[in-house]
Amino acid sequence: MKLVFATHNKNKAIEIQSLMPEGIEVLTLDEIGCTEDIPETADTLEGNAKIKADFVYETYGYNCFADDTGLEVEALNNEPGVLSARYAGSAKDPEQNMHLLLENLSSHNNRSAQFRTAIALRVNGETHLFEGIVSGLITAEKRGNDGFGYDPIFQPEGSQRTFAEMSLPEKNGMSHRARALSKMLDFLSEKITK
Repeated sequence: MKLVFATHNKNKAIEIQSLMPEGIEVLTLDEIGCTEDIPETADTLEGNAKIKADFVYETYGYNCFADDTGLEVEALNNEPGVLSARYAGSAKDPEQNMHLLLENLSSHNNRSAQFRTAIALRVNGETHLFEGIVSGLITAEKRGNDGFGYDPIFQPEGSQRTFAEMSLPEKNGMSHRARALSKMLDFLSEKITK
């Protein structure tokens, strides 16, 4: 089965492909010739994921899934949330985003946060939504060189290390994206075996 993952982000694609079972081939937007930067104009993660999946299905005719992820920091009223990638501006610069977040959190003792991923799957004209959440805290400074986005400042519950200090298999064992994807894959295997 071929499924398009609506992303141009190579890091995300590598992470997702490593979680896929045999029999499902994942194509990226670049691989289907989609060069557009699909606008994420919804005010929810679910809405943005749905916009991207619908666009690919309706424009290119491929079954597709899309995700949107937000870092929700309790002391900042769940900011940056849906604006996580653009928190410090439209340049989508991870370093600037982390710097701004740490600055905004500097006067707060509560460092509780969660990563939340919403996945929209558009298969044969139907849309299905899946969610994955991992709780943790924001560290005082960046730690680790792996991962991407806010990984160097997010320490998941039950670990002394940030996502950026973990190997890809370790992160996949507990990440928000892996949890949402696992629900989607359970749904797909059920659908395929019926």
